[in-house]
Amino acid sequence: MKKRKLIFGGLAVMILTLLLISGCTTNDNNKAIISDNAMMEDDDVMVEKDRDSIVEKNDTTMEESNEEMMIADGYQGEVLAGSITPYITFNKVDYDKAISENKIVVLYFYANWCPSCKAEQVEIFEAFNELQRPDVVGFRVNYRDSDVDDFEENLAKEHGVTYQHTKVILQNGERILKVPNSWKKNKYIEEINKVV
Repeated sequence: MKKRKLIFGGLAVMILTLLLISGCTTNDNNKAIISDNAMMEDDDVMVEKDRDSIVEKNDTTMEESNEEMMIADGYQGEVLAGSITPYITFNKVDYDKAISENKIVVLYFYANWCPSCKAEQVEIFEAFNELQRPDVVGFRVNYRDSDVDDFEENLAKEHGVTYQHTKVILQNGERILKVPNSWKKNKYIEEINKVV
């Protein structure tokens, strides 16, 4: 479905470009008139066709593309970064799935009020976007914030996490690394790639 929308959106952009080159007419709302009941808007690429009113926003992000890929793999969480090595929002179903599939699991204990956590997310996103490890799944786990649930609290206790922005790496369901300090992108890649 999303691929069809992306293709349709791409076609809409091409049609708009051709119309602009050929000097088509526009109405007062800056919409290029293509044919009966068909129009396209310059900003967000909105396409309306006949009475079906097909609408496509052409601001698809990497997260949306990755989310589609994760859904295909059976994960449900929002993809925050990574296509081959996904970093997703934590939920128990996805966590259990990753553990049962013997994935290397990277847990990042994140507090939505923590400036260090927010700054480090940029580094994590860049790292997971570069990683080429389909055997690894990263999770952003809520920690002592307004979004935390009981399972996340118990997971933090199980791994002895006492401070936000702690990282835990699991292999075969067992903790092999726990680090409370901040990492840069290259440190994430280095530490994750050490696990085989």
